[in-house]
Amino acid sequence: MTTAPSDRPAGNIDPKLLEILVCPLTKGPLEYDASKQELVSRSAKLAYPIRDGIPIMLPEEARALD
Repeated sequence: MTTAPSDRPAGNIDPKLLEILVCPLTKGPLEYDASKQELVSRSAKLAYPIRDGIPIMLPEEARALD
């Protein structure tokens, strides 16, 4: 099985994926921070990392926001 090349530049997250992902703690929306490669939950004050294009949606892996 082969996969088609993506239309997105490397390091970008699929906009469709961003639409369905929510914060695992608050179930609230996430914002994509391309410069830091994170998904930010303002309500939980956490930033979830994106590693190799995969969002790591574990609270213990998230960075606390100030």
